[in-house]
Amino acid sequence: MNSATTSLLIALALFQAKHFLCDFVFQSTWQIGNKGKYGHIAGLFHAGLHAVASVPALLVLTQSPALVAALCLGEFVIHYHTDWSRARIDAGFGLTEKDWAYWVIFGADQLVHQLTYLGMIYVLEAGALRAVPGLN
Repeated sequence: MNSATTSLLIALALFQAKHFLCDFVFQSTWQIGNKGKYGHIAGLFHAGLHAVASVPALLVLTQSPALVAALCLGEFVIHYHTDWSRARIDAGFGLTEKDWAYWVIFGADQLVHQLTYLGMIYVLEAGALRAVPGLN
């Protein structure tokens, strides 16, 4: 296995571990209960925790502070709105853990988060942001 592949796998493993920690270990009932209120500090805190905790995975692939900051900001925005949308859908339909649709929506939420990590890796590896002034 070459070093580029190893770096990608390490970054992906770090993203997976941080996602587990931020979404399942460190997430409080305060965060869970308020993510459906747009702009509530609990949802902002949760998304911010995810963004900050992504830094180690990103540093495996780049040492550019500007790239890391841009990708963390992007993750923050996507994570926040994904969680907010899921909470609004659950509340709007009165879904609970007992409902099949709850788990489908929860799974879709988790899929968006995982695809975000793949997108972040792709952006770094494809050099998509390197053409932006100040990000290289």
